[in-house]
Amino acid sequence: MKRFVIALFILVASALPAFACATSLDESLHCDRPAHAFIGALEAQGLIDPHPSRVESNSINAFDPIHGVDLTAFGFHVFAIVGFQKDDPMFRKGDGKPIADSAYGAVVLGATNKVKAAVEAGGSTAIVEHVAPLVTAIFCQQDTSAPADSH
Repeated sequence: MKRFVIALFILVASALPAFACATSLDESLHCDRPAHAFIGALEAQGLIDPHPSRVESNSINAFDPIHGVDLTAFGFHVFAIVGFQKDDPMFRKGDGKPIADSAYGAVVLGATNKVKAAVEAGGSTAIVEHVAPLVTAIFCQQDTSAPADSH
C-alpha cells in the first residue's frame, strides 16, 4: 500500500507542472495584430502544430495545440487555434470566399454567454460566436480592403 501511495504522489507531482504552466492567450486576443503575428508566435513557441488540421471553405485554417500544451483564453481551455491571412503562405486558401483579409482566434470549451462575459471583462473587442453546445469561438478579424473611415 505504501508503494502505491508513493507512486500516486509521484504521478500527481509530475503532472502539476503541466497544469501550472498553462499559456494564456488573453493579450493576443485583444485584436491588435494580424493573423500571421498571432499564429506565427504560437508556432515559434512550439505551442501549435504548424500544419493546419483543417481548412474551411472560408479559408479559416484550424491548428491543433501540441500534445501536452495547455492553452487558455480568458480562463477557458483552448482546443483549437484558427486563422487566415490573405496572400500569406502560412495559410492554405479554402475553395470559397475568404472570411476576411486577416482573421484569427481560439475555439474554447465553455458556454457562449460565460465566454462573452469573460472576454468583455478582459477588455477585448473580439467577436464571440456560439459553435456548438459548450463550444465557443473567440475571433478577431481585419478587412484591410474595406474603405477607410473618413471621419
